[in-house]
Amino acid sequence: TMAVLQRLLLLCAGSSSVRLFTAKKVAFSAGLLESGTGHTGPTNTPKTLVYKKVFSNIGGAYDLNTGIFTAPTKGVYAFRVFSKANGSQDKAVVAGLFRNGQHEISTYARQNGGFIGSSNGVSLLLEKGDQIYVNLYPGYWIFDNEHHHSTFSGHLLFPM
Repeated sequence: TMAVLQRLLLLCAGSSSVRLFTAKKVAFSAGLLESGTGHTGPTNTPKTLVYKKVFSNIGGAYDLNTGIFTAPTKGVYAFRVFSKANGSQDKAVVAGLFRNGQHEISTYARQNGGFIGSSNGVSLLLEKGDQIYVNLYPGYWIFDNEHHHSTFSGHLLFPM
């Protein structure tokens, strides 16, 4: 019954197994454009990309107004970034995933014709309140359309 479960949780309060059992669920996935087709960039300064097509935002940690994910709890999180570029030298894509202003990983794609994509992923130990976001580097472009080729996703693997 529920009363037995509550008593058991009180007895085990503070144990790692209880923290895992009661951990907040956190996961998000978003595409760059809500709809349509277009490029973002180039800019003269790094630009935080705001991914507008939210596929999921369990736990509400991704802010679709700023493009920033804020860790709601200390834990290990996995992130993936997919970037697509128009395949010409003047429209290469270089985007980096940042934690609290510090570069962690990048995507890079350039070729002379057609479209090209790049992806990267990382698992990070985050403190509660750490912020993760994707910056487009100065002078570069990123492409997206209704098929959502350029995405940013993350989820809590386990709390610490």
